[in-house]
Amino acid sequence: MVDGTASPNGKRGPGNGGIAALCVAAVIGMVGMAYAAVPLYNLFCRATGYGGTTQLAVNSEGVRVIDRDIKIHFDANVAKGFGWEFAPVKREVTLKMGETAQIAYHARNLTDRPLTGTAAFNVTPQSAGAYFNKIECFCFTETTLQPGEELILPVVFFVDPDMADEAETRNIHTITLSYTFFEKEPAEKPVAALGGDPKPEDGVKTENKL
Repeated sequence: MVDGTASPNGKRGPGNGGIAALCVAAVIGMVGMAYAAVPLYNLFCRATGYGGTTQLAVNSEGVRVIDRDIKIHFDANVAKGFGWEFAPVKREVTLKMGETAQIAYHARNLTDRPLTGTAAFNVTPQSAGAYFNKIECFCFTETTLQPGEELILPVVFFVDPDMADEAETRNIHTITLSYTFFEKEPAEKPVAALGGDPKPEDGVKTENKL
């Protein structure tokens, strides 16, 4: 019987158990690298439009406006357990490619405590992401709402008319802009705020507890 684990030089390779252990270690390593790479991946997507991530623009000066309509549909979501109400003020708009538009979302804190959220965003179809340019957006910063507070969150954008010239995107007539709000976890409290005894400092006396 031929030993499939033997190497050409006559030495035995790792058995099935060793191979399984190596595979498990490789999977764990890849998962760890994936989590570590999330910030870099997001940065890459923002820069290239990969994965439906939109582009950032200072303004729309010099951008040509062409006679080609594009419909923009707006979607809103909140992460599970995040106590906000979040929705677009208007569900869709139609504009010319290259034309600047301003729309808005409405957010309300439904809880009895302050909540800070950050918004993740993307567009579909994904190939349109490289042509969807945001000039102003609440997703650039964190948003804090006090209990019961409501806020209008504006978005200013335009669709690059070059999208109509590319074979991959020239037949796109509708784009969906989607946001999902996630709660920003509060920073850890210092030890003193957690009720721990302060450490004695020079010239400061502390009372001994009985």
